[in-house]
Amino acid sequence: MILPIRIAFTLYQHMLFTSVTLPAEMLRAGEAFAKRHLGHDFRPLKLSWLSDPERLIDNELGIQLQPTGKFCELAQQDYVIVPSIWRNPRPVIRQTAQLANDLKASWQNGGTIIGVGTGVCFLAESGLLDSHPATTHWHYAKQFARNYPNVDLKPDFFITQSERIYTVASLNALADVVVHLISLLYGQAAANHVQKNFSHEIRKPYEEQRYLEGAVDKHPDEQIAAIQFWLKNNYSNELSLANVAEQFDLSYRTFNRRFKEATGQTASDYLQSLRVESAKELLASSNLSIQDIAISVGFNSQGLLTRAFKLKLDQTPREYRKVVRRKLFS
Repeated sequence: MILPIRIAFTLYQHMLFTSVTLPAEMLRAGEAFAKRHLGHDFRPLKLSWLSDPERLIDNELGIQLQPTGKFCELAQQDYVIVPSIWRNPRPVIRQTAQLANDLKASWQNGGTIIGVGTGVCFLAESGLLDSHPATTHWHYAKQFARNYPNVDLKPDFFITQSERIYTVASLNALADVVVHLISLLYGQAAANHVQKNFSHEIRKPYEEQRYLEGAVDKHPDEQIAAIQFWLKNNYSNELSLANVAEQFDLSYRTFNRRFKEATGQTASDYLQSLRVESAKELLASSNLSIQDIAISVGFNSQGLLTRAFKLKLDQTPREYRKVVRRKLFS
């Protein structure tokens, strides 16, 4: 029997409905794509809407959400999304005090928790964020720092990750985390599909904008981190990775092994990702020809750029430019 992936949304009065409905619709889109393409590896989602007391949640727009269970069910969830709160979150936190304890129980039972905007206050109330990084909505950052001095607040980051706890500062950042989550659950093809339909293509990838606790360029290998920094500043040049390894006093074999161990990808894939991201920005913001863009970001030909785009984004540069221009200027 295939067990479902259990994802719960916590509901309370004065929450920002979009921080519930947007991730739910994105997750369902990822699930639908995976169902068509993964075959026997597919696991369905079981979405739950939990509130305590279990009562109808409404807002000033006339929209209503009906809970399907209570907060005590959080301990049985694989993932929990804690939505943001309109205006001052303190009254909602006082009225929903039990939620902090139930979130702690969920995390202690192996669940992953995603706090959104001022909803991150519930994670801080639970003590889960003590001595760990977190972010929140910019408007509430100063008050958050005063209320929770034990939290390592990172107000300049839109996303933080600490073990199985994510915090996000905005809806755009939430969309990026959900795309990342879909890639973990259903693979990169499903994530690309959802991103094309829901998210803004010119945003930076999740991995490039998060604050990852304990990371030195996201890993502890300082020499590889230095190589990554060098590549970020030189990717547009024609270069040989073997020469890069030699420049940093490494054999090519050792360089490749340590790069893969540190980053989870090959140096060649990393370099190609840097070039594709730069090409995406130029396709969105310039009128350069695709051939000129290919050359300017380090690909030797338009064909190599097209091949990289199809591999990473499942679309050609021309198709990408058409979609992103429509979003920017429509």
